[in-house]
Amino acid sequence: MKNSTASSQVVSLTDSVVSMPLYTQVREALREQILDGTYPPHSQMPSEAQMIRQFGVSRITVRQALGDLQKEGLIFKVMGKGSFVSKPKAFQSLSKLQGFNEAMGQSGYETHARVLSAKVVPATVHVASRLHLKPGEPVFEIQRLRFLNREPLSLDVSYFPQAVGERLVQEDLAVRDVFAILENDLGHNLTHADLQIEAITADETLAHQLRVNEGSALLRMERLTHAGDVPLDFEYLYLRGDAFQYRLRINRS
Repeated sequence: MKNSTASSQVVSLTDSVVSMPLYTQVREALREQILDGTYPPHSQMPSEAQMIRQFGVSRITVRQALGDLQKEGLIFKVMGKGSFVSKPKAFQSLSKLQGFNEAMGQSGYETHARVLSAKVVPATVHVASRLHLKPGEPVFEIQRLRFLNREPLSLDVSYFPQAVGERLVQEDLAVRDVFAILENDLGHNLTHADLQIEAITADETLAHQLRVNEGSALLRMERLTHAGDVPLDFEYLYLRGDAFQYRLRINRS
């Protein structure tokens, strides 16, 4: 952090919000520099001694500011090394049924997918029950690795009635959402989805695909999407716990 930058930010905050505590002013100045990219993800923050000199405040003030930023998840501390900027997590709201590209594109992220496999398989008992089929009946399985800003974020394993799946793979699944294809190309009116989310750890295969260590935390979602009363798309979504989160607003009444 340059001395002039830090000082100008603190003066600006002090002038505009006289009653704001010093540690809050320092916190807000640092937050602004993190969010505007002055300190990119995984970069090291200035030392406490540097901040004391640059902001003209006490050590306890600096530590209060850093403590707040750590609670917010904007920074993390490494014993003996100092504070570092956290990698921001992408998020998707669960209050609206959206495809991955649709949701991430609205937040300005670059997205694409790699189709790992697309084939007809016999439905397992669970897949068959979700799609209202008999166990062993043919279903179309599509496995895709989804990328966010060129880093793997999720492995999606999707099952469709055979005719629907065979039509889907004729489209460019690397850049198009399945939901968009189902609605715009195939004429299905998607109405709702049933969701189930749980925490799991990455096995060897998932760790390799998602470029994480084996045993790393993942989110596993089961999602069954309907067109009216007809179940059309059943998926297992495996998402990196260090890079993604779901958000949901819940009203009391």
